[in-house]
Amino acid sequence: MNTVNEENRKEDMTEEEKNLNPDQTEENPEDNGQEETAETGREPEEVSEGSEQAGEEEAETPEAAGDGEAGEEKAGQEEKEPGKKGFFGRKKEKKDPRDTQIEELTDRLRRNMAEFDNFRKRTEKEKSAMFEIGAKDIIERILPVIDNFERGLNSMPEDAKGSPFAEGMEMIYKQLLKNLEEAGVEPIQAQGQPFDPNFHNAVLHVEDENLGENVVAQELQKGYLYRGSVVRHTMVQVAN
Repeated sequence: MNTVNEENRKEDMTEEEKNLNPDQTEENPEDNGQEETAETGREPEEVSEGSEQAGEEEAETPEAAGDGEAGEEKAGQEEKEPGKKGFFGRKKEKKDPRDTQIEELTDRLRRNMAEFDNFRKRTEKEKSAMFEIGAKDIIERILPVIDNFERGLNSMPEDAKGSPFAEGMEMIYKQLLKNLEEAGVEPIQAQGQPFDPNFHNAVLHVEDENLGENVVAQELQKGYLYRGSVVRHTMVQVAN
């Protein structure tokens, strides 16, 4: 019983203290908060300021990174544009030794190609000239055979011209002329033409009123051309 009465008294006392000191009861929460801060040893305002400063530093870091990238880009542009004007004027452009080596090699290649082209043309001309020389040599050796055929056919008697022997000789002669013509050999026309020392070889001179001056009166030996060049001059007799 005593304990119950004492508890009732304590509750009555607490209610009376509350009624008597309402200001103190209201101020208690602040005191409690201060006590809590004193016990923990932390300052909430300073923590918030530190967090704000950290946030500002984090916000500034991307800008600094951007500035660094911009600096690298500027440096790259300066490297790419060595000819930009500097503080003391235009910078001297340094030529890459590899470019000079490339230019030397290309120049050497062009020279070699030009020399090879000239060599090819020169060899082709030499080959054609050698071929013509060899062909002319063979033609010169064949021409006496043709001359002998012409002499034999012209000196043949009249009664032997229709014989099989005469016909065989004439066929061989025509075949030789045809083969030479296909190879590019043609006779020089001299009878009745003006004398030309480039094609004619004058061995005799005759006076003839029926012919003009320096005209070929007679053809003594036929001359021939091979592809426009003289293989053998025509031996002629010139009038007047």
